[in-house]
Amino acid sequence: MAKADIHPQWYPDAKVYCNGQVVMTVGSTKPELHVDVWSGNHPFYTGTQKIIDTEGRVERFLRKYGMSSTQASGDDQNKK
Repeated sequence: MAKADIHPQWYPDAKVYCNGQVVMTVGSTKPELHVDVWSGNHPFYTGTQKIIDTEGRVERFLRKYGMSSTQASGDDQNKK
């Protein structure tokens, strides 16, 4: 099977810590893993993700591709 003395030590119940609390156990080559983000507090997985609009980029995109009816009609009047 696996060659002897070439593989690192395997810890089947390594603890994963986030903000000082154990959040899960996984298999790893290290006995403890300290992480800043995991699926329990990441906005994508918790459903609290927001689109951050900096410098009006979302509105500019909507105007450019004609997805915003109020802005598109105002732009047409300015072009005439």
